[in-house]
Amino acid sequence: MSTHHLLGSSCYAHCFAFYGRVSTEDNQDPESSYNWQSTLADNLIRPAGGQIVDSFFDVGDSRSIPWPRRAEAGRLLAALRDPNRGFDNVVIGEPHRAFYGNQYGLTIPVFAHFGVRLWVPEVGGPIDPDNEAHDLVMSVFGGMSKGERTRVKVRVRSAMATQVQMQGRYLGGRPPYGYALKDLGPHPNPQKAADGKRLHGLTPDPQTAPVVQRIFRDFLNGNGIFAIAEALSGEGILSPSAYDRARNPHRDGQAWAKSAVRVILTNARYTGREVWNKQRTDEVLVDVDDVALGHMPVMRWNPREKWIISQEVVHEPLVTEEVFSAARDLLGSRAHKPAAHKPHRTRHPYVFKSILYHSTCDRRMQGQHSHGVAYYRCRYPAEYALANRVDHPKNAIMREDLVIGHIDDWIASAFDPSNRDQTIELLVQQLDTPEQAALPKQRPGRSLGAEFDKKIARYKQALDEGASPAVVATWIAEAEQQRDQALAAHSPASKAKPVEAMTADQIASLVAELGDIAGALAEAEPEQKLALYRALQLRLTYNDETQTVHAIVDLGAHRWDLVRVRGGT
Repeated sequence: MSTHHLLGSSCYAHCFAFYGRVSTEDNQDPESSYNWQSTLADNLIRPAGGQIVDSFFDVGDSRSIPWPRRAEAGRLLAALRDPNRGFDNVVIGEPHRAFYGNQYGLTIPVFAHFGVRLWVPEVGGPIDPDNEAHDLVMSVFGGMSKGERTRVKVRVRSAMATQVQMQGRYLGGRPPYGYALKDLGPHPNPQKAADGKRLHGLTPDPQTAPVVQRIFRDFLNGNGIFAIAEALSGEGILSPSAYDRARNPHRDGQAWAKSAVRVILTNARYTGREVWNKQRTDEVLVDVDDVALGHMPVMRWNPREKWIISQEVVHEPLVTEEVFSAARDLLGSRAHKPAAHKPHRTRHPYVFKSILYHSTCDRRMQGQHSHGVAYYRCRYPAEYALANRVDHPKNAIMREDLVIGHIDDWIASAFDPSNRDQTIELLVQQLDTPEQAALPKQRPGRSLGAEFDKKIARYKQALDEGASPAVVATWIAEAEQQRDQALAAHSPASKAKPVEAMTADQIASLVAELGDIAGALAEAEPEQKLALYRALQLRLTYNDETQTVHAIVDLGAHRWDLVRVRGGT
Protein backbone atom coordinates (compact mmCIF):
# COMPACT_ATOMS: atom_id res chain seq x y z
CA MET A 1 0.00 0.00 0.00
CA SER A 2 1.36 3.42 -0.93
CA THR A 3 2.11 5.89 1.89
CA HIS A 4 3.68 8.73 -0.08
CA HIS A 5 0.49 10.85 0.17
CA LEU A 6 1.23 11.26 3.91
CA LEU A 7 4.77 12.46 3.45
CA GLY A 8 4.59 15.46 1.13
CA SER A 9 6.88 16.44 -1.72
CA SER A 10 9.75 17.59 0.50
CA CYS A 11 10.88 14.01 1.17
CA TYR A 12 11.12 12.99 -2.52
CA ALA A 13 14.93 12.89 -2.38
CA HIS A 14 14.74 10.32 0.42
CA CYS A 15 11.57 8.52 -0.68
CA PHE A 16 11.99 5.19 -2.45
CA ALA A 17 9.83 2.76 -4.36
CA PHE A 18 10.77 -0.90 -3.97
CA TYR A 19 10.64 -3.36 -6.88
CA GLY A 20 10.99 -7.14 -6.61
CA ARG A 21 9.91 -10.28 -8.40
CA VAL A 22 9.31 -13.91 -7.53
CA SER A 23 8.61 -16.83 -9.83
CA THR A 24 6.31 -19.55 -8.52
CA GLU A 25 7.69 -22.13 -10.97
CA ASP A 26 10.27 -23.32 -8.44
CA ASN A 27 7.71 -23.35 -5.59
CA GLN A 28 9.03 -20.22 -3.88
CA ASP A 29 6.78 -18.61 -1.30
CA PRO A 30 5.87 -15.09 -2.49
CA GLU A 31 5.51 -13.69 1.03
CA SER A 32 8.91 -14.87 2.29
CA SER A 33 10.57 -13.86 -0.98
CA TYR A 34 9.10 -10.36 -0.70
CA ASN A 35 10.29 -10.06 2.88
CA TRP A 36 13.95 -10.94 2.26
CA GLN A 37 14.18 -8.88 -0.93
CA SER A 38 12.64 -5.80 0.70
CA THR A 39 14.95 -6.31 3.71
CA LEU A 40 18.02 -6.22 1.44
CA ALA A 41 16.68 -3.08 -0.21
CA ASP A 42 15.92 -1.42 3.12
CA ASN A 43 19.42 -2.20 4.48
CA LEU A 44 20.89 -0.45 1.41
CA ILE A 45 18.97 2.83 1.65
CA ARG A 46 18.54 3.23 5.43
CA PRO A 47 22.12 4.55 6.08
CA ALA A 48 21.38 7.28 3.49
CA GLY A 49 18.17 8.25 5.26
CA GLY A 50 15.99 6.54 2.68
CA GLN A 51 12.49 5.25 3.29
CA ILE A 52 10.34 2.91 1.15
CA VAL A 53 6.99 4.59 0.50
CA ASP A 54 5.65 2.39 -2.32
CA SER A 55 6.15 -1.22 -3.45
CA PHE A 56 5.89 -2.98 -6.79
CA PHE A 57 6.23 -6.78 -6.61
CA ASP A 58 5.62 -9.19 -9.51
CA VAL A 59 4.47 -12.69 -8.59
CA GLY A 60 4.61 -15.53 -11.11
CA ASP A 61 6.12 -13.63 -14.05
CA SER A 62 9.18 -15.17 -15.63
CA ARG A 63 12.33 -13.05 -15.54
CA SER A 64 12.50 -13.30 -19.35
CA ILE A 65 9.37 -11.14 -19.68
CA PRO A 66 10.32 -7.49 -20.37
CA TRP A 67 9.37 -4.83 -17.84
CA PRO A 68 6.54 -3.28 -19.90
CA ARG A 69 4.80 -6.68 -20.05
CA ARG A 70 5.09 -7.44 -16.33
CA ALA A 71 2.10 -6.24 -14.33
CA GLU A 72 3.90 -4.49 -11.46
CA ALA A 73 7.00 -3.45 -13.41
CA GLY A 74 4.74 -1.93 -16.04
CA ARG A 75 2.85 -0.08 -13.31
CA LEU A 76 6.15 1.24 -11.98
CA LEU A 77 7.19 2.51 -15.42
CA ALA A 78 3.83 4.24 -15.74
CA ALA A 79 4.30 5.84 -12.30
CA LEU A 80 7.59 7.37 -13.42
CA ARG A 81 5.62 9.64 -15.77
CA ASP A 82 3.61 11.07 -12.89
CA PRO A 83 5.28 14.19 -11.44
CA ASN A 84 3.33 13.59 -8.20
CA ARG A 85 4.45 9.99 -7.84
CA GLY A 86 5.90 10.62 -4.35
CA PHE A 87 9.40 9.18 -4.91
CA ASP A 88 12.52 10.00 -6.89
CA ASN A 89 14.38 6.73 -6.26
CA VAL A 90 13.76 3.05 -6.94
CA VAL A 91 15.56 0.28 -5.08
CA ILE A 92 15.64 -3.40 -6.02
CA GLY A 93 16.44 -6.36 -3.80
CA GLU A 94 18.33 -8.54 -6.26
CA PRO A 95 19.36 -7.67 -9.86
CA HIS A 96 19.13 -11.33 -10.94
CA ARG A 97 15.39 -11.25 -10.34
CA ALA A 98 14.76 -7.79 -11.74
CA PHE A 99 16.76 -7.88 -14.97
CA TYR A 100 17.32 -10.57 -17.60
CA GLY A 101 19.56 -10.39 -20.66
CA ASN A 102 19.53 -6.85 -22.06
CA GLN A 103 16.54 -5.63 -20.01
CA TYR A 104 18.69 -3.27 -17.92
CA GLY A 105 19.92 -1.48 -21.06
CA LEU A 106 16.32 -1.03 -22.23
CA THR A 107 15.06 0.19 -18.83
CA ILE A 108 17.69 2.50 -17.33
CA PRO A 109 17.23 5.21 -20.03
CA VAL A 110 13.59 5.55 -18.90
CA PHE A 111 14.70 6.10 -15.29
CA ALA A 112 17.27 8.66 -16.40
CA HIS A 113 14.76 10.49 -18.59
CA PHE A 114 12.38 11.07 -15.66
CA GLY A 115 15.16 11.84 -13.21
CA VAL A 116 14.64 8.74 -11.04
CA ARG A 117 17.72 7.03 -9.58
CA LEU A 118 17.98 3.22 -9.44
CA TRP A 119 19.63 1.75 -6.34
CA VAL A 120 21.16 -1.74 -6.45
CA PRO A 121 22.68 -3.61 -3.45
CA GLU A 122 25.50 -5.12 -5.52
CA VAL A 123 26.58 -1.62 -6.63
CA GLY A 124 26.37 -0.29 -3.08
CA GLY A 125 24.11 2.63 -3.95
CA PRO A 126 22.54 4.40 -6.93
CA ILE A 127 23.39 3.52 -10.53
CA ASP A 128 25.21 6.16 -12.55
CA PRO A 129 23.93 5.82 -16.15
CA ASP A 130 27.11 7.47 -17.43
CA ASN A 131 29.44 5.15 -15.50
CA GLU A 132 30.84 2.40 -17.74
CA ALA A 133 31.69 0.21 -14.74
CA HIS A 134 28.08 0.32 -13.56
CA ASP A 135 26.84 -0.58 -17.04
CA LEU A 136 29.29 -3.48 -17.17
CA VAL A 137 28.27 -4.80 -13.76
CA MET A 138 24.55 -4.69 -14.57
CA SER A 139 25.14 -6.29 -17.97
CA VAL A 140 27.00 -9.12 -16.23
CA PHE A 141 24.08 -9.65 -13.84
CA GLY A 142 21.68 -9.74 -16.80
CA GLY A 143 23.83 -12.35 -18.54
CA MET A 144 24.14 -14.39 -15.32
CA SER A 145 20.37 -14.30 -14.91
CA LYS A 146 19.88 -15.58 -18.46
CA GLY A 147 22.51 -18.29 -17.98
CA GLU A 148 20.97 -19.40 -14.69
CA ARG A 149 17.55 -19.76 -16.32
CA THR A 150 19.05 -21.79 -19.16
CA ARG A 151 20.84 -24.13 -16.73
CA VAL A 152 17.65 -24.65 -14.75
CA LYS A 153 15.75 -25.53 -17.92
CA VAL A 154 18.38 -28.11 -18.94
CA ARG A 155 18.40 -29.73 -15.48
CA VAL A 156 14.63 -29.88 -15.26
CA ARG A 157 14.19 -31.33 -18.76
CA SER A 158 16.86 -33.98 -18.12
CA ALA A 159 15.20 -35.01 -14.86
CA MET A 160 11.76 -35.18 -16.51
CA ALA A 161 13.07 -37.30 -19.38
CA THR A 162 14.57 -39.79 -16.91
CA GLN A 163 11.39 -39.94 -14.81
CA VAL A 164 9.28 -40.75 -17.87
CA GLN A 165 11.62 -43.22 -19.54
CA MET A 166 12.76 -45.14 -16.45
CA GLN A 167 9.81 -44.70 -14.07
CA GLY A 168 6.92 -44.06 -16.45
CA ARG A 169 5.82 -41.14 -14.30
CA TYR A 170 2.90 -38.95 -15.35
CA LEU A 171 4.29 -35.40 -15.35
CA GLY A 172 1.08 -33.44 -15.53
CA GLY A 173 -0.82 -31.65 -18.23
CA ARG A 174 -4.25 -32.50 -19.56
CA PRO A 175 -5.01 -36.20 -19.94
CA PRO A 176 -5.47 -37.36 -23.53
CA TYR A 177 -9.00 -37.89 -24.82
CA GLY A 178 -10.11 -41.30 -23.57
CA TYR A 179 -8.38 -41.06 -20.19
CA ALA A 180 -9.04 -39.40 -16.83
CA LEU A 181 -6.70 -38.82 -13.88
CA LYS A 182 -6.51 -41.01 -10.78
CA ASP A 183 -4.69 -40.49 -7.48
CA LEU A 184 -1.58 -42.67 -6.97
CA GLY A 185 -0.65 -41.49 -3.48
CA PRO A 186 1.78 -38.96 -1.95
CA HIS A 187 4.58 -37.44 -4.03
CA PRO A 188 7.89 -39.37 -3.66
CA ASN A 189 9.76 -36.12 -2.96
CA PRO A 190 9.42 -35.65 0.84
CA GLN A 191 9.35 -31.86 0.60
CA LYS A 192 6.62 -31.89 -2.04
CA ALA A 193 4.72 -34.56 -0.12
CA ALA A 194 4.85 -32.32 2.96
CA ASP A 195 3.30 -29.56 0.87
CA GLY A 196 0.42 -31.88 -0.02
CA LYS A 197 1.59 -32.77 -3.53
CA ARG A 198 0.44 -36.16 -4.85
CA LEU A 199 1.22 -38.34 -7.84
CA HIS A 200 -1.39 -38.94 -10.53
CA GLY A 201 -1.78 -41.46 -13.32
CA LEU A 202 -4.07 -42.20 -16.24
CA THR A 203 -7.15 -44.38 -16.09
CA PRO A 204 -9.71 -45.05 -18.87
CA ASP A 205 -12.62 -42.61 -19.02
CA PRO A 206 -15.82 -44.72 -19.26
CA GLN A 207 -17.44 -42.21 -21.66
CA THR A 208 -14.59 -41.47 -24.08
CA ALA A 209 -12.41 -44.60 -23.96
CA PRO A 210 -14.89 -46.59 -26.13
CA VAL A 211 -14.82 -43.76 -28.70
CA VAL A 212 -11.03 -44.05 -28.98
CA GLN A 213 -11.27 -47.81 -29.45
CA ARG A 214 -13.96 -47.31 -32.09
CA ILE A 215 -11.77 -44.85 -34.02
CA PHE A 216 -8.92 -47.38 -34.23
CA ARG A 217 -11.35 -50.18 -35.18
CA ASP A 218 -13.09 -48.16 -37.90
CA PHE A 219 -9.81 -46.94 -39.34
CA LEU A 220 -8.38 -50.46 -39.63
CA ASN A 221 -11.66 -51.60 -41.21
CA GLY A 222 -11.09 -49.23 -44.10
CA ASN A 223 -12.86 -46.05 -43.07
CA GLY A 224 -10.96 -42.84 -43.81
CA ILE A 225 -10.27 -40.06 -41.32
CA PHE A 226 -12.90 -37.80 -42.89
CA ALA A 227 -15.55 -40.54 -42.83
CA ILE A 228 -14.82 -41.27 -39.16
CA ALA A 229 -15.05 -37.59 -38.21
CA GLU A 230 -18.29 -37.20 -40.16
CA ALA A 231 -19.86 -40.27 -38.53
CA LEU A 232 -18.93 -39.15 -34.99
CA SER A 233 -20.34 -35.66 -35.61
CA GLY A 234 -23.50 -37.07 -37.15
CA GLU A 235 -24.14 -39.26 -34.09
CA GLY A 236 -23.73 -36.28 -31.76
CA ILE A 237 -20.60 -37.61 -30.04
CA LEU A 238 -18.74 -34.71 -28.45
CA SER A 239 -15.37 -33.85 -29.95
CA PRO A 240 -12.35 -33.61 -27.61
CA SER A 241 -12.60 -29.80 -27.39
CA ALA A 242 -16.36 -29.93 -26.74
CA TYR A 243 -16.00 -32.69 -24.13
CA ASP A 244 -13.44 -30.61 -22.20
CA ARG A 245 -14.72 -27.04 -22.69
CA ALA A 246 -12.90 -25.69 -19.62
CA ARG A 247 -9.51 -26.25 -21.28
CA ASN A 248 -10.64 -25.31 -24.80
CA PRO A 249 -12.49 -21.99 -24.57
CA HIS A 250 -10.73 -20.77 -27.73
CA ARG A 251 -12.12 -23.58 -29.91
CA ASP A 252 -15.69 -23.81 -31.18
CA GLY A 253 -15.90 -27.58 -30.61
CA GLN A 254 -18.83 -27.83 -32.99
CA ALA A 255 -17.74 -30.99 -34.75
CA TRP A 256 -15.04 -33.59 -35.06
CA ALA A 257 -12.16 -32.38 -37.21
CA LYS A 258 -9.94 -34.68 -39.23
CA SER A 259 -6.95 -33.43 -37.25
CA ALA A 260 -8.52 -34.64 -33.98
CA VAL A 261 -8.95 -38.16 -35.39
CA ARG A 262 -5.38 -38.13 -36.71
CA VAL A 263 -3.97 -37.08 -33.30
CA ILE A 264 -5.74 -39.99 -31.62
CA LEU A 265 -4.43 -42.48 -34.19
CA THR A 266 -0.85 -41.30 -33.60
CA ASN A 267 -0.88 -41.05 -29.78
CA ALA A 268 1.26 -43.84 -28.31
CA ARG A 269 -0.23 -43.27 -24.85
CA TYR A 270 -3.18 -45.44 -25.84
CA THR A 271 -0.82 -48.46 -25.71
CA GLY A 272 -0.37 -47.96 -21.95
CA ARG A 273 3.05 -46.31 -22.12
CA GLU A 274 3.78 -42.80 -20.90
CA VAL A 275 4.97 -40.36 -23.57
CA TRP A 276 6.70 -37.04 -23.02
CA ASN A 277 8.37 -34.37 -25.16
CA LYS A 278 5.88 -34.62 -28.02
CA GLN A 279 5.88 -30.84 -28.00
CA ARG A 280 8.43 -28.21 -27.11
CA THR A 281 8.15 -24.60 -26.06
CA ASP A 282 9.95 -22.18 -28.35
CA GLU A 283 10.36 -18.52 -27.51
CA VAL A 284 9.57 -16.31 -30.49
CA LEU A 285 9.55 -12.54 -30.81
CA VAL A 286 6.23 -10.90 -29.99
CA ASP A 287 6.83 -8.36 -32.74
CA VAL A 288 9.79 -8.57 -35.13
CA ASP A 289 9.50 -4.82 -35.66
CA ASP A 290 9.78 -4.11 -31.92
CA VAL A 291 12.36 -6.41 -30.34
CA ALA A 292 12.04 -4.63 -26.99
CA LEU A 293 8.66 -6.35 -26.48
CA GLY A 294 10.60 -9.56 -25.91
CA HIS A 295 9.55 -13.13 -26.60
CA MET A 296 6.47 -15.23 -26.03
CA PRO A 297 6.22 -19.00 -25.55
CA VAL A 298 4.89 -20.99 -28.52
CA MET A 299 4.19 -24.73 -28.46
CA ARG A 300 5.48 -26.71 -31.45
CA TRP A 301 5.55 -30.41 -32.31
CA ASN A 302 8.76 -32.41 -32.05
CA PRO A 303 9.63 -35.13 -34.57
CA ARG A 304 8.77 -38.64 -33.38
CA GLU A 305 12.40 -39.63 -32.84
CA LYS A 306 12.64 -37.03 -30.05
CA TRP A 307 9.67 -38.37 -28.08
CA ILE A 308 10.46 -39.92 -24.70
CA ILE A 309 8.48 -43.17 -24.22
CA SER A 310 8.42 -45.23 -21.02
CA GLN A 311 10.09 -48.61 -21.17
CA GLU A 312 7.20 -50.33 -19.37
CA VAL A 313 3.40 -50.23 -19.58
CA VAL A 314 2.35 -47.91 -16.73
CA HIS A 315 -1.42 -47.47 -17.21
CA GLU A 316 -4.28 -49.49 -18.68
CA PRO A 317 -3.99 -49.54 -22.49
CA LEU A 318 -6.99 -48.81 -24.72
CA VAL A 319 -5.49 -50.59 -27.74
CA THR A 320 -2.77 -53.17 -28.15
CA GLU A 321 0.62 -52.26 -29.53
CA GLU A 322 -0.15 -54.38 -32.59
CA VAL A 323 -3.31 -52.39 -33.32
CA PHE A 324 -1.52 -49.08 -32.78
CA SER A 325 1.39 -50.09 -35.04
CA ALA A 326 -1.00 -51.28 -37.77
CA ALA A 327 -2.93 -47.99 -37.65
CA ARG A 328 0.28 -45.97 -37.71
CA ASP A 329 1.64 -47.95 -40.66
CA LEU A 330 -1.64 -47.60 -42.57
CA LEU A 331 -1.73 -43.88 -41.88
CA GLY A 332 1.86 -43.52 -43.04
CA SER A 333 1.28 -45.49 -46.22
CA ARG A 334 -1.64 -43.27 -47.15
CA ALA A 335 0.32 -40.13 -46.39
CA HIS A 336 3.27 -41.13 -48.57
CA LYS A 337 1.30 -42.74 -51.39
CA PRO A 338 2.32 -41.02 -54.62
CA ALA A 339 -0.51 -39.10 -56.21
CA ALA A 340 -1.62 -40.22 -59.64
CA HIS A 341 -0.56 -37.84 -62.34
CA LYS A 342 -3.42 -35.90 -63.86
CA PRO A 343 -3.04 -34.25 -67.23
CA HIS A 344 -3.26 -30.48 -67.25
CA ARG A 345 -6.74 -29.33 -68.08
CA THR A 346 -7.34 -26.61 -70.59
CA ARG A 347 -8.45 -23.24 -69.29
CA HIS A 348 -12.24 -22.87 -69.16
CA PRO A 349 -13.80 -19.43 -68.74
CA TYR A 350 -16.66 -19.14 -66.27
CA VAL A 351 -19.07 -16.31 -67.04
CA PHE A 352 -20.50 -16.32 -63.49
CA LYS A 353 -17.14 -16.43 -61.72
CA SER A 354 -17.31 -14.88 -58.20
CA ILE A 355 -20.87 -13.51 -58.73
CA LEU A 356 -22.88 -16.70 -58.11
CA TYR A 357 -23.85 -17.59 -54.51
CA HIS A 358 -25.68 -20.50 -52.89
CA SER A 359 -28.85 -19.51 -51.03
CA THR A 360 -28.42 -21.89 -48.06
CA CYS A 361 -24.92 -20.92 -46.92
CA ASP A 362 -24.43 -17.65 -48.88
CA ARG A 363 -21.02 -18.86 -50.08
CA ARG A 364 -19.65 -18.38 -53.59
CA MET A 365 -20.14 -21.40 -55.83
CA GLN A 366 -17.04 -22.77 -57.55
CA GLY A 367 -16.72 -23.43 -61.26
CA GLN A 368 -16.16 -26.95 -62.59
CA HIS A 369 -16.12 -28.40 -66.09
CA SER A 370 -17.34 -31.90 -66.90
CA HIS A 371 -17.52 -33.33 -70.43
CA GLY A 372 -17.15 -29.88 -71.90
CA VAL A 373 -20.02 -28.40 -69.88
CA ALA A 374 -19.53 -25.68 -67.25
CA TYR A 375 -21.07 -26.29 -63.83
CA TYR A 376 -21.01 -24.42 -60.50
CA ARG A 377 -20.74 -26.41 -57.29
CA CYS A 378 -21.12 -25.65 -53.57
CA ARG A 379 -19.70 -28.21 -51.17
CA TYR A 380 -20.37 -27.40 -47.52
CA PRO A 381 -18.27 -29.65 -45.20
CA ALA A 382 -20.68 -32.28 -43.98
CA GLU A 383 -19.38 -32.39 -40.41
CA TYR A 384 -19.95 -28.66 -39.93
CA ALA A 385 -23.38 -28.83 -41.55
CA LEU A 386 -24.37 -31.49 -39.05
CA ALA A 387 -22.95 -29.65 -36.08
CA ASN A 388 -24.56 -26.34 -37.06
CA ARG A 389 -27.88 -27.98 -37.91
CA VAL A 390 -27.68 -26.63 -41.45
CA ASP A 391 -29.76 -28.55 -43.95
CA HIS A 392 -27.19 -28.31 -46.71
CA PRO A 393 -26.90 -30.81 -49.56
CA LYS A 394 -23.60 -32.59 -49.93
CA ASN A 395 -23.27 -31.04 -53.38
CA ALA A 396 -25.35 -28.20 -54.82
CA ILE A 397 -24.76 -28.05 -58.58
CA MET A 398 -25.99 -25.58 -61.20
CA ARG A 399 -25.42 -25.94 -64.94
CA GLU A 400 -24.22 -22.75 -66.63
CA ASP A 401 -25.76 -23.12 -70.08
CA LEU A 402 -29.26 -23.55 -68.62
CA VAL A 403 -29.07 -20.13 -66.95
CA ILE A 404 -26.94 -17.85 -69.07
CA GLY A 405 -29.53 -17.34 -71.80
CA HIS A 406 -32.20 -16.28 -69.30
CA ILE A 407 -29.80 -13.87 -67.58
CA ASP A 408 -28.81 -12.27 -70.87
CA ASP A 409 -32.46 -11.92 -71.95
CA TRP A 410 -33.35 -10.32 -68.61
CA ILE A 411 -30.49 -7.80 -68.77
CA ALA A 412 -31.22 -7.01 -72.41
CA SER A 413 -34.94 -6.50 -71.73
CA ALA A 414 -34.22 -4.24 -68.76
CA PHE A 415 -32.13 -1.93 -70.95
CA ASP A 416 -34.29 -2.29 -74.07
CA PRO A 417 -35.42 1.11 -75.46
CA SER A 418 -39.01 0.35 -74.47
CA ASN A 419 -38.03 -0.38 -70.83
CA ARG A 420 -34.90 1.76 -70.52
CA ASP A 421 -36.55 4.80 -68.92
CA GLN A 422 -38.31 2.67 -66.32
CA THR A 423 -35.06 0.84 -65.49
CA ILE A 424 -33.13 4.10 -65.12
CA GLU A 425 -35.85 5.50 -62.85
CA LEU A 426 -35.66 2.40 -60.61
CA LEU A 427 -31.86 2.68 -60.43
CA VAL A 428 -32.06 6.36 -59.48
CA GLN A 429 -34.55 5.53 -56.73
CA GLN A 430 -32.22 2.81 -55.51
CA LEU A 431 -29.30 5.25 -55.37
CA ASP A 432 -31.36 7.75 -53.39
CA THR A 433 -32.15 5.34 -50.54
CA PRO A 434 -30.06 5.65 -47.32
CA GLU A 435 -29.02 2.02 -47.53
CA GLN A 436 -27.37 2.67 -50.90
CA ALA A 437 -25.51 5.84 -49.87
CA ALA A 438 -22.24 6.17 -51.71
CA LEU A 439 -19.08 5.38 -49.81
CA PRO A 440 -16.28 7.89 -49.39
CA LYS A 441 -13.48 7.71 -51.88
CA GLN A 442 -10.94 6.87 -49.18
CA ARG A 443 -11.28 5.22 -45.83
CA PRO A 444 -9.88 7.51 -43.16
CA GLY A 445 -7.12 5.96 -41.12
CA ARG A 446 -6.89 2.94 -43.42
CA SER A 447 -3.10 2.69 -43.26
CA LEU A 448 -3.14 3.40 -39.53
CA GLY A 449 -5.69 0.67 -38.86
CA ALA A 450 -3.82 -1.75 -41.13
CA GLU A 451 -0.79 -1.66 -38.85
CA PHE A 452 -2.88 -2.73 -35.86
CA ASP A 453 -4.66 -5.36 -37.97
CA LYS A 454 -1.27 -6.85 -38.88
CA LYS A 455 -0.33 -6.99 -35.22
CA ILE A 456 -3.63 -8.66 -34.29
CA ALA A 457 -3.12 -11.17 -37.11
CA ARG A 458 0.31 -12.04 -35.70
CA TYR A 459 -1.22 -12.57 -32.26
CA LYS A 460 -3.89 -14.87 -33.72
CA GLN A 461 -1.19 -16.81 -35.55
CA ALA A 462 0.65 -17.22 -32.25
CA LEU A 463 -2.56 -18.62 -30.76
CA ASP A 464 -2.83 -21.19 -33.57
CA GLU A 465 0.80 -22.18 -32.92
CA GLY A 466 0.13 -22.94 -29.28
CA ALA A 467 0.52 -19.69 -27.31
CA SER A 468 -1.51 -19.25 -24.14
CA PRO A 469 -5.11 -18.28 -25.08
CA ALA A 470 -5.48 -16.06 -22.00
CA VAL A 471 -2.28 -14.15 -22.74
CA VAL A 472 -3.02 -13.75 -26.45
CA ALA A 473 -6.58 -12.63 -25.72
CA THR A 474 -5.18 -9.84 -23.53
CA TRP A 475 -2.80 -8.72 -26.28
CA ILE A 476 -5.57 -8.73 -28.89
CA ALA A 477 -7.90 -6.72 -26.64
CA GLU A 478 -5.18 -4.14 -25.99
CA ALA A 479 -4.34 -3.88 -29.70
CA GLU A 480 -7.99 -3.46 -30.65
CA GLN A 481 -8.43 -0.75 -28.04
CA GLN A 482 -5.31 1.08 -29.26
CA ARG A 483 -6.52 0.80 -32.85
CA ASP A 484 -9.94 2.24 -32.03
CA GLN A 485 -8.38 5.11 -30.08
CA ALA A 486 -5.92 5.88 -32.87
CA LEU A 487 -8.60 5.82 -35.53
CA ALA A 488 -10.88 8.03 -33.45
CA ALA A 489 -8.06 10.54 -32.93
CA HIS A 490 -6.89 10.70 -36.53
CA SER A 491 -10.01 9.90 -38.52
CA PRO A 492 -11.06 12.70 -40.88
CA ALA A 493 -14.39 10.94 -41.50
CA SER A 494 -16.39 13.98 -40.61
CA LYS A 495 -14.48 16.02 -43.19
CA ALA A 496 -14.57 13.44 -45.97
CA LYS A 497 -16.84 14.30 -48.88
CA PRO A 498 -18.89 11.34 -50.10
CA VAL A 499 -18.92 10.42 -53.74
CA GLU A 500 -21.94 11.95 -55.40
CA ALA A 501 -24.61 9.45 -56.48
CA MET A 502 -25.11 9.05 -60.23
CA THR A 503 -27.95 11.07 -61.71
CA ALA A 504 -30.55 9.84 -64.17
CA ASP A 505 -28.80 11.65 -67.02
CA GLN A 506 -25.44 10.08 -66.13
CA ILE A 507 -26.94 6.57 -66.02
CA ALA A 508 -28.79 7.20 -69.30
CA SER A 509 -25.56 8.40 -70.91
CA LEU A 510 -23.67 5.29 -69.83
CA VAL A 511 -26.44 2.97 -70.98
CA ALA A 512 -26.55 4.75 -74.33
CA GLU A 513 -22.80 4.28 -74.75
CA LEU A 514 -23.25 0.55 -74.20
CA GLY A 515 -25.37 0.47 -77.33
CA ASP A 516 -27.18 -2.71 -78.32
CA ILE A 517 -26.74 -4.71 -75.10
CA ALA A 518 -28.80 -7.65 -76.39
CA GLY A 519 -26.69 -7.96 -79.52
CA ALA A 520 -23.47 -7.41 -77.58
CA LEU A 521 -24.31 -10.18 -75.09
CA ALA A 522 -25.25 -12.58 -77.89
CA GLU A 523 -21.87 -12.25 -79.62
CA ALA A 524 -19.56 -11.52 -76.64
CA GLU A 525 -16.83 -13.91 -75.54
CA PRO A 526 -17.22 -15.44 -72.04
CA GLU A 527 -14.52 -13.16 -70.57
CA GLN A 528 -16.27 -10.11 -72.02
CA LYS A 529 -19.62 -11.23 -70.61
CA LEU A 530 -18.10 -11.65 -67.17
CA ALA A 531 -16.60 -8.15 -67.38
CA LEU A 532 -19.99 -6.71 -68.32
CA TYR A 533 -21.75 -8.62 -65.52
CA ARG A 534 -19.32 -7.23 -62.99
CA ALA A 535 -19.67 -3.72 -64.40
CA LEU A 536 -23.43 -4.00 -63.87
CA GLN A 537 -22.80 -5.26 -60.29
CA LEU A 538 -24.74 -8.43 -61.13
CA ARG A 539 -25.26 -10.85 -58.23
CA LEU A 540 -26.85 -14.28 -58.69
CA THR A 541 -28.22 -16.47 -55.89
CA TYR A 542 -29.01 -20.11 -56.68
CA ASN A 543 -31.69 -22.05 -54.77
CA ASP A 544 -31.21 -25.77 -55.36
CA GLU A 545 -34.58 -26.67 -53.81
CA THR A 546 -36.64 -24.57 -56.24
CA GLN A 547 -34.06 -24.77 -59.05
CA THR A 548 -34.24 -21.00 -59.48
CA VAL A 549 -31.74 -18.16 -59.74
CA HIS A 550 -32.35 -14.74 -58.21
CA ALA A 551 -30.57 -11.93 -60.09
CA ILE A 552 -29.87 -8.39 -58.93
CA VAL A 553 -28.20 -5.49 -60.77
CA ASP A 554 -26.93 -2.76 -58.44
CA LEU A 555 -25.28 0.28 -59.98
CA GLY A 556 -25.31 2.04 -56.62
CA ALA A 557 -22.42 0.12 -55.06
CA HIS A 558 -19.84 2.29 -56.81
CA ARG A 559 -19.18 3.90 -60.18
CA TRP A 560 -18.74 1.22 -62.78
CA ASP A 561 -16.19 1.14 -65.54
CA LEU A 562 -17.28 0.67 -69.13
CA VAL A 563 -16.26 -2.64 -70.66
CA ARG A 564 -15.62 -3.47 -74.29
CA VAL A 565 -17.98 -6.04 -75.83
CA ARG A 566 -18.31 -6.96 -79.52
CA GLY A 567 -15.82 -4.29 -80.50
CA GLY A 568 -17.86 -1.42 -79.04
CA THR A 569 -18.06 0.29 -75.71
